Amino acid sequence: MPKILIAEDSMTDSKYIESILEDKGYELYFAKDGEEAENLINSNNFDLILLDVVMPKKNGFQLCREIKKDEKTKHIPVVLITSKREEADKYWGKMQGADEYITKPFEPIDLLAVVKKCLKK
Repeated sequence: MPKILIAEDSMTDSKYIESILEDKGYELYFAKDGEEAENLINSNNFDLILLDVVMPKKNGFQLCREIKKDEKTKHIPVVLITSKREEADKYWGKMQGADEYITKPFEPIDLLAVVKKCLKK
């Protein structure tokens, strides 16, 4: 069963993502800020990480960069999920190593497609 970390400070957005993924055969873990996500990443082996960009303590861009620079975690696909929809934001996300970039609001089918694509890598 693939393990997915969802790092999202908005309880509403976190519950929305959970509702989309909960019955699809994934083991879901949640973090409410960048620091908590970092601690979970260091103590678990995730198959996929979904990161909000705007979070307290450490933002998604910073965390993505750290994940992709670390030999132990650089292979894990990272999807940035954010309300930051400017082309410059998307470009910056890719420069940090993000595998995919989804802007809020998004449709369940779009999230599912990206999750499946990333887990096949």
